[in-house]
Amino acid sequence: MSARTRGSTAVAVALTATLTAATAALLTGCGPTSGARAVTHPPAATGTPNSGGSTAPAGGATPSAGTAPSTSATTPAGGSTPTGTPTTSGGTRAPVLNGTANSRLTISDGTRYVVMNGTRVDFGTAVRDLAWSPDGRKAAFIDGAGNLAVADPDGTGRVTVARNPGGQNWSHPTWQVTGYDTIPELSRRNNIFFAVRKNGVSELDSVPANAVGGTPKKLGLGGEPGDGAQRIPQTGNSWPSAGGTHGSAVYANSGGEVFIRDDYVRQQGSVLTHGSQPAMSHAEQEEIVFVRSAGGHDHLFLETSTDAGPVFRDLTPHATTDYTEPAWSPDGSTVAARTPAGIVTLSTKSSAAPKLVSTYTGLPSYRG
Repeated sequence: MSARTRGSTAVAVALTATLTAATAALLTGCGPTSGARAVTHPPAATGTPNSGGSTAPAGGATPSAGTAPSTSATTPAGGSTPTGTPTTSGGTRAPVLNGTANSRLTISDGTRYVVMNGTRVDFGTAVRDLAWSPDGRKAAFIDGAGNLAVADPDGTGRVTVARNPGGQNWSHPTWQVTGYDTIPELSRRNNIFFAVRKNGVSELDSVPANAVGGTPKKLGLGGEPGDGAQRIPQTGNSWPSAGGTHGSAVYANSGGEVFIRDDYVRQQGSVLTHGSQPAMSHAEQEEIVFVRSAGGHDHLFLETSTDAGPVFRDLTPHATTDYTEPAWSPDGSTVAARTPAGIVTLSTKSSAAPKLVSTYTGLPSYRG
């Protein structure tokens, strides 16, 4: 049985990008708890790992993580300069953090500081490839030692879920969380999938999210029942993204294709489309956004399942820059993505132009 038959919703939510200077250093209910170690002027970090882990964006260029945000004037992909952008006394544009205020959008860049709610929070260790649990109560990431760690939103309570044995590059954790279902095979699940690269070979592993020093196991990847011609590659896989309510996930393969792993009742999977860096919505309809090169730039495409088959739509048809590393808002109405100018958001329900919300460069993620 597959969970790919789904409807669509039309709930639109606008991200708020305003926060006064007096409250920029405060954490509200959308940010960490009141005990968070917020810092507004941490030292610039250099030489930290790529925020996207070991996988470079589809355009081929590896983004620089850990570098200080650019203060030069930038123009968003839509061609217009965002309003309300602070400037320095010399007239150049200062890095914008406030676009993350009240939006649940967070940005990690491989340093120990995570941008959220208009400030930066000190996690006490390097934070690479941060991903939030669907309820927003826990953050999973690869720490400075290359281990898989989980922490509270304020960076405290850090637990090493699995310890890297050495000689491996772990990247891009994602949460598989499902509730109890009346079907016997569907008990509650709370796992973390992530990519493991060893000796030049990459695969997907899984470990219980509540483990302490747990031992990851290779994630099972099987094809659709009765389809003998369907071959699911067991290696070359990276960038997993789980979502929805039935434990489904998508991931990229080095062959340039995006695969879906359906885990409803029985595990099955198939190739979905050509692309990379897929992200699955946590909303009921389990829509998928992914990166595909078109017209000389990396575009974001949306896949929606219908009774007649999948429908694909280019969310950035007029792209004049590269859009990479997409992330879904909790309600499935908005996608955030990385560009050379910073983080943009765009609606999945309309054709509105992307909006530059932060000139701070890093990996976007939404806290549920």
